[in-house]
Amino acid sequence: MNRSRREVIMAGATIAAASVTTGAWADWAPSTRYPDPAVQVLDPSFAPYRLFNAAVERIATGCRWCEGPVWFGDGRYLLWSDIPNNRILKWDEETGAVSPFRKPSGFANGNTRDRQGRLVTCENIGRRVTRTEYDGTITVLADSFEGKRLNSPNDIVAKSDGSVWFSDPPFGIGGNYEGRKAEPELPSNLYRLDPETGTLTVVAGDLNGPNGLAFSPDEKILYVIESRATPNRLIHAYDVVDGGRGIANRRVAVDCGKGTADGMRVDVDGNLWCGWGMGSDELDGVMVFNPDGKPIGRIALPERCANLCFGGEMRNRLFMAASQSVYALYVGTQGAVGG
Repeated sequence: MNRSRREVIMAGATIAAASVTTGAWADWAPSTRYPDPAVQVLDPSFAPYRLFNAAVERIATGCRWCEGPVWFGDGRYLLWSDIPNNRILKWDEETGAVSPFRKPSGFANGNTRDRQGRLVTCENIGRRVTRTEYDGTITVLADSFEGKRLNSPNDIVAKSDGSVWFSDPPFGIGGNYEGRKAEPELPSNLYRLDPETGTLTVVAGDLNGPNGLAFSPDEKILYVIESRATPNRLIHAYDVVDGGRGIANRRVAVDCGKGTADGMRVDVDGNLWCGWGMGSDELDGVMVFNPDGKPIGRIALPERCANLCFGGEMRNRLFMAASQSVYALYVGTQGAVGG
């Protein structure tokens, strides 16, 4: 990280209940240079996406592990999970205020909105997927498969046909920090939840640690991160088949090499924006790949980024849930609908 970016203490919203005000994170500040050197063009095709006068901003800090950001444009706010603190937090775009949205949250992890605008959440401690109704009540969408408890639903997306797709690795039951330690009862499956019948179907059962997932803008391709692939993490691409109910023809879209892909979203041009990192200045942040899997851009952050989403009035603001903080950056593209 460029040392000039550590010269001033960051100003902006903090989380009153657990604000980080000392140490290395407190010394980070947005760049005063345009274009921001943290936004790196790795291929000329990325140049239109880097706005010359937009810088990375830190909008919140003081978390233990940020995950699952989701944008609510109708309310002009962002929600995200702070998993070890067992809470979902809310950032108000108008005021910059950060406040608790739900605590306890069931050690919530991934979040999305269904096509009716309702919050859909993966919960570690309940080992379930829930939906928050318009009146605030919570409906359990899935907590078991064939009579056995789910592991710990991790990341989640909603398709235009109303179906909900989610990964179910055992990460949230591996200890007592992000949930409660338990033995897995099922393989690490990737599931589809039917919107009409509520039936769960395994769409992939051969992934070692399925994690982040996202559909291409036309929903003809599903991308899935395999977190425990060896020797490197992989991002797989599948064709969506069977009338949108299944997937086939798996191939490697991205070999992550030394990097650690986690959550991802897709823009309207089909590029993959991936949370990235391995605890080093050279890797932490966001990597951007074109539909062919070529790295075209990078956003350097002072923390490893777990997940991200597009938001703002025009879906052209990227929100990045990093280790202890949430960052934002205006970009020259828009997030695909459903992401």
